[in-house]
Amino acid sequence: MGMMNKMTVADIDLKGKKVIARVDFNVPLDAEGNITDDKRIRAALPTIRYILEQGASLILVSHLGRPKEGPDPKYSMKPAAKRLSELLGKEVILAADVIGEDAKAKAAALKPGEILMLENVRFHKEETKNDPAFAKELASMADIFVNDAFGTAHRAHASTAGLADYLPAVSGFLIKKEIEIMGKALENPDRPFVAILGGAKVSDKIGVIESLLEKVDTLIIGGSMAYTFFVAKGYSVGTSKYEADKVELAANLLAKAEKKGVKLLLPVDNVVGKEFDPNTETQVVDSNKIPDGWMGLDIGPKSVELFSNAIKDAKTVVWNGPVGVFEMEKFAVGTRKIAEALAASSAVTIVGGGDSAAAVEQMGFADKITHISTGGGASLEFLEGKELPGIAVLNEKK
Repeated sequence: MGMMNKMTVADIDLKGKKVIARVDFNVPLDAEGNITDDKRIRAALPTIRYILEQGASLILVSHLGRPKEGPDPKYSMKPAAKRLSELLGKEVILAADVIGEDAKAKAAALKPGEILMLENVRFHKEETKNDPAFAKELASMADIFVNDAFGTAHRAHASTAGLADYLPAVSGFLIKKEIEIMGKALENPDRPFVAILGGAKVSDKIGVIESLLEKVDTLIIGGSMAYTFFVAKGYSVGTSKYEADKVELAANLLAKAEKKGVKLLLPVDNVVGKEFDPNTETQVVDSNKIPDGWMGLDIGPKSVELFSNAIKDAKTVVWNGPVGVFEMEKFAVGTRKIAEALAASSAVTIVGGGDSAAAVEQMGFADKITHISTGGGASLEFLEGKELPGIAVLNEKK
């Protein structure tokens, strides 16, 4: 796998160089513009500190939110620069623009050990179009490109992939860790290898299911997408959300699992409600007995036990996607129990970004998980075996 053999920031001489590093500082802000979770900034610290300690000067580039057209103060990198300077205990200079006069002047004046944060790179639509002229302007400020933004590594943007056309390109420590831990789980896992997939749509995860069926011993399916599989098995699902156009596909995946000797576990019971509402009346029913007019909102206690036992016996567990509507306290029980089972397990446990990572953090189990991926979409594509453009462009080790 080409992704495992990429040069990292530790393989290149940085002394006296200007480094431009793509980081993922797309952090959540409250209405006043305060950062509510700085996890992504903290995740980049080892790379940032290393670059500065090597006697380089550092230019950081990131996006934040989804600004529509042009600069928008609401999406400024200012709060991120401020938080980073608190964490580092040193000034982080903020440029007023991305490739404009201010950015270029401040980049040119940067001395070894100093750090500059460019303004939100998505203030330029050329960024997401991976416009070569824009990438070249960004690259002109530096000598070396370091990509440490795993959360955007599945996008071929100017600051994630385009820069590599103009500068030597290496990974930071965060991307290195993501590739090593997830790469080993997929290439050479300790077995039994169990994968848990939740979330709403089968369609989002078809490629992942097909790829994992080649690798795992047990595949657990929860969340809304389980109901599409129930329909494929001929169960009636009441008013539960399912994808009618994916039923045949679900049936094929069930058959494929059987043929490969992979245990495919679906929920055996469900917490169902009258409506999609935290205060709806609920009952627990077996999966083949969902009454008309009721919808599945979480896995039931028998499913929790079935899934927890599979996790208990595993040596490697990968989890992506909640198994119920975990945003509503009443229907977060199944997801919490899965998180608990992972936390109690002695296996290598990997939680793939997005909602499942949020659930694990929120429920206080983060420190008991081997690895929580910083990228939801990127970790899914990685599990699917797709090449990630932001990693594919990095230089190979000799």
